[in-house]
Amino acid sequence: MGDSPQLELVLYGRSWCHLCDDMLAGLRALPAGRPFQVSVVDVDTDAALERRFGDKVPVLMHGERELCHYHLDVAAVTEYLLNFR
Repeated sequence: MGDSPQLELVLYGRSWCHLCDDMLAGLRALPAGRPFQVSVVDVDTDAALERRFGDKVPVLMHGERELCHYHLDVAAVTEYLLNFR
């Protein structure tokens, strides 16, 4: 069996958002239980994303699944990463 594919998480936020910076720093500090990448998307660069998320940033997503918003939920994200198949 090969290695599990690396997960691609998306952090929707804003360039001037300190909560977004905090969530990204927290993600980078997570223990490496499963490899993952984080792409950061500034919602202010896309009108549709700005309408979709409004003031509800940061939002951490995997595909269409929201993992957490405003603050990093370390327990929930860690559990998701470890149990994703």
